[in-house]
Amino acid sequence: MGGRLVHRITREDVGRRVSLRIRLPEGGFTDIVGVVESWTDGVLCLRRRDGSPVEVSESGIAASRVVPPVPPRRRGGRPPEAP
Repeated sequence: MGGRLVHRITREDVGRRVSLRIRLPEGGFTDIVGVVESWTDGVLCLRRRDGSPVEVSESGIAASRVVPPVPPRRRGGRPPEAP
């Protein structure tokens, strides 16, 4: 019972964080999450959380959606436990 794959992002989403499900040449899929830096001539350039860029052909996108920004890192360790 697979879900329906929906491509929801547009060129208007440049600058936003997105999740893409990409078709692999050998079959199957992989997911990429990053901020869309550009979308030119059918090629999206995303910047991953680690700072690495990745280019994706629009024709290879099986599904996509806008996702919330990465939450800021918390300082310190675990919160103290209640007595």
